[in-house]
Amino acid sequence: MALYDSFAGLALEVDGYELERSSVDVSTGFTRITTTVVMHGGGEQGRGEDVTYTGEDHDGFPAELPLAGALTFGELSGRLEGRDLFAAAPRMGAARDYRRWAFESAALDLALRQAGTSFAQAAAREARPVRFVVSTRGDVEGWMAADPELEFKLDPEPDTWDAGHIERLAATGRVRVLDLKAYYTGTVVETTPEPEFYRAIVAAFPDAVIEDAWLAGDARSALAGAEERLSFDAPIHSLADVDALSVRPRWLNIKPSRFGTLARLLECIEACEARGVRMYGGGQFELGVGRRQIQTLASTFYAGGPNDTAPGDYNQGDPRPGLPSSPLPAATHIGF
Repeated sequence: MALYDSFAGLALEVDGYELERSSVDVSTGFTRITTTVVMHGGGEQGRGEDVTYTGEDHDGFPAELPLAGALTFGELSGRLEGRDLFAAAPRMGAARDYRRWAFESAALDLALRQAGTSFAQAAAREARPVRFVVSTRGDVEGWMAADPELEFKLDPEPDTWDAGHIERLAATGRVRVLDLKAYYTGTVVETTPEPEFYRAIVAAFPDAVIEDAWLAGDARSALAGAEERLSFDAPIHSLADVDALSVRPRWLNIKPSRFGTLARLLECIEACEARGVRMYGGGQFELGVGRRQIQTLASTFYAGGPNDTAPGDYNQGDPRPGLPSSPLPAATHIGF
């Protein structure tokens, strides 16, 4: 694993860590909560964000893990292996990866800062400006009025996307990714596969990436001709998950917190590069440093993709002028 080897040996001096909780009221009955691990040592701080969605699972966050000492990044990752980072079993199994990533990304940020180098430099890559798309269920026209150059990642909904709505969206020429959300089982965003709707989407948006489509029965046949545009997100937590797909993917949405560890993340990215699988970054409603970190990964590995890594300002308020425009500057800052 050449990529991971570039980071595993980074020297770390860890004195300890603290926790910072952030929250924002998103809608009636839902408050978005994240917890940031602030790891410190050698006069520097490294930060990593736990994006676990269920608020109660942020209670009982481990505050005294034995991470202090002079060690390498790889050794610190090893200290986390096999540890249960939750006081009680989380409601979502994926949260175990999210929490592990908070500690790993904090340690990575700290190691890079102590070394005085950027993520791209450590990876022996060139950081590039990041193209981003805006993910919204709201008024595309309003966003385009504020910035006609915006591109979009949208969630098609059979109940609300009638033929006229599809035609209007397609006419904008700005839709780059369509997320069918067939694998978010048991969540409020789960969408039931409807073959005829799939056919309409595939035909109306011939150049858009089709993300997380169902691949069985009539839904699979409805995707005929769109094989080169199929992408996956929710089922992917490791390279093994990619290999287990029933089709050879042409695209992947890379969300680092889903992988849990830097080793699994970089293994998948390296394999995608070798196989010619195109990638783009995805976000998980980060409230803090996690947003910058997904932009850093995009800048380093897939800057030209339709990255769902728009600045957090896009999640706060209605369409309005003056927001950062795509592309974002290359991520050349020290740290992660």
